[in-house]
Amino acid sequence: MVITRDNAGNFRIRKAVQADLPVLVDFLARLALHVAGEPPHTLKKEERKRLMATLRSSLSDPGKLLVVAEAGDARLVGMGYLYVWRNQGIWEQSGDIECKSGIIDDVWVEPNFRKLGVSSAILRELVAFAESQGIDELILEYAASNKEAAATWSKLGFKPTGVRAAAFTTVVQSALAKRR
Repeated sequence: MVITRDNAGNFRIRKAVQADLPVLVDFLARLALHVAGEPPHTLKKEERKRLMATLRSSLSDPGKLLVVAEAGDARLVGMGYLYVWRNQGIWEQSGDIECKSGIIDDVWVEPNFRKLGVSSAILRELVAFAESQGIDELILEYAASNKEAAATWSKLGFKPTGVRAAAFTTVVQSALAKRR
């Protein structure tokens, strides 16, 4: 993997290793709270364990890339994750083709390191990996309320292609009960 540095040499992008995982779990927790607009919370032990196992399995999977941004003092300041999503063509006329997309699942940069090119450097590595896998389509998801993410992804050429809606089952049940 190519190591990417910003112009000032203040950080580098490298493939994540096992020792990075506890910090990456913390990044994922901060990302979830950032998206939800929530104050700090403590992850349940079971969830921390689940996230550690998920990230650990990605380290050796050739269809996944987990990278970190490391500051000059060796402190982790960001992360990015991409995995290859494969599906078969569904139309008889298409023959036996495999469609591949790169799913950018999580990108996080610590607030003090934003606007310094860290996310761009992370994305360069993720895109290079996607291209090495024969992928020409990238897909990602972000909360509609996350204006910072919307602006960032839009500048990089991402365009919304659909709407993902969410509801609690109790809300849906209540609405359905009113339709009887």
